[in-house]
Amino acid sequence: MNKVVQQYADAQMFMGSVLVAQHRKVLFSKSYGWADVEWNIPNTPTTKFQIASVTKQFTAASILLLEERGKLKTEDPVKKYLPDVPAAWDKITIYNLLTMTSGIAGDAAKYEPGPPDRLVFRDEPLDCQPGENWDYTNESYMVLGYLVEKISGQSYPDFLMENIFKPLGMNDSGLNSNAAIIPHRASGYLPGADAMENAERPNFTGAGLASGGIYSTTEDMLRWENGLFGGKLLTPGSLRKMTTPFKHDYACGLYVRHVDGRLLIDYDGNNIGFNAQMAYYPEDELAVIVLANLNGYVTGRINTALAGLMHWETVAFAPPPREIPLPKDVLVQYVGTYEFPDSQLVLTLEGNHLTAHFGATFPLFAESETKFFSKGWDLQFEFSKNDKGEFTSVTKHLNGEEEKGIRNLAWKAPQYWTIPSLVP
Repeated sequence: MNKVVQQYADAQMFMGSVLVAQHRKVLFSKSYGWADVEWNIPNTPTTKFQIASVTKQFTAASILLLEERGKLKTEDPVKKYLPDVPAAWDKITIYNLLTMTSGIAGDAAKYEPGPPDRLVFRDEPLDCQPGENWDYTNESYMVLGYLVEKISGQSYPDFLMENIFKPLGMNDSGLNSNAAIIPHRASGYLPGADAMENAERPNFTGAGLASGGIYSTTEDMLRWENGLFGGKLLTPGSLRKMTTPFKHDYACGLYVRHVDGRLLIDYDGNNIGFNAQMAYYPEDELAVIVLANLNGYVTGRINTALAGLMHWETVAFAPPPREIPLPKDVLVQYVGTYEFPDSQLVLTLEGNHLTAHFGATFPLFAESETKFFSKGWDLQFEFSKNDKGEFTSVTKHLNGEEEKGIRNLAWKAPQYWTIPSLVP
């Protein structure tokens, strides 16, 4: 297990903590890299990481706890408890929000700090009828967090602390705050062109906390999984509702599906500077928890490989791509615009490295004179030359899929031309 994780840590593609447990017994627990790079403070099993969208399963459980106590019904319309929602929401139920099938647009609700704190709703047509299609939106869980507050009479952090964290002994978990002093909190980092860079600290406040605002540790997250799936928190009926997929393998704050013949309940999270990957195999009582404070896609690969080892599968220890230096006179040959069917890649030269402007702005690292890769995404570009030795096309490899792009030769960039980020 250590060999799986260490290869990504050595390649500066992973920092964080990893825990594997079966039948509630910890089999592997180790931390890698730094909680604070500037002070050389190492990560440990008690380091607190933002778990990002893994938060959503806590919000779903909170709603189901309120249903058990007779405070709401998940089949109730949202309008019953939030009369100020637009008329277009009349048929949206709480269950639609839980399962990401409400049809509300991505900007349907905006949080405004108080006092009193409130959600402001946009009166816009729904993207589809409630229950018809699945569409992932953070706003759905912001509204659920707001419902928890309105129905319970408590703030979202207080409700979680009293009803989940304390009962399950999760003493190192809480809700993120930029102002509060949180001992043992990890700083978040991004993979920079030359070294890791500090990430901005996202500020989740109010109802926004319910979509991605929890911090926790690997040890506390094991307590959560043991409590949730061990029957310590919800009744069997509520747990069954929470773990029954409705559309797109999505249940209530959890993905539930079969992989290689095994039932898998999992979720991943991604905040600025942090990634989290949780997996639980109920038939084996196997939990694999990966928390990271260096943005990247490898948390999922690590999680899958560790689960494979536990299932006695042959795990290929393919090393991450190895970065090689290339001189400026070589790198400048790639600078330009490449047109894909539905997108555009712009490459610029920033100092001694290529920068990709492709929906977001990020450095590319050379694996060879034709292959480049990203450390933040599972994304590679492979360039091809024409008969004149010019790079005229590129093949994009993204999450196992390929797509070819053609260079726009009519557009010529100055040798060291740069552009600002395409994302404001």
